[in-house]
Amino acid sequence: MQGLCTPIRALKTSEELKLFLEDLLTPAELKAISERWTVVLKLEEGNSYRRIYEETGVSTATVTRVARALSSGAGGYRKALDRLGISR
Repeated sequence: MQGLCTPIRALKTSEELKLFLEDLLTPAELKAISERWTVVLKLEEGNSYRRIYEETGVSTATVTRVARALSSGAGGYRKALDRLGISR
């Protein structure tokens, strides 16, 4: 994992990160990652799993996995929310 974190940290702008991710990931992987982050934001807003599914089309299984990671995962989602000033 460190081998991936190092180049990501070296990138200076959002545009550089976007280009790196477009080269690194398939379009389907990019879509899945983007959807997961959208789910994080909607959960943080207090939306129900059903409402998130209805609004985004993301499966309830994915919403459940993201919710589990948000509440008891490694803390990465929470750290990102905190750094962005989005935490409830």
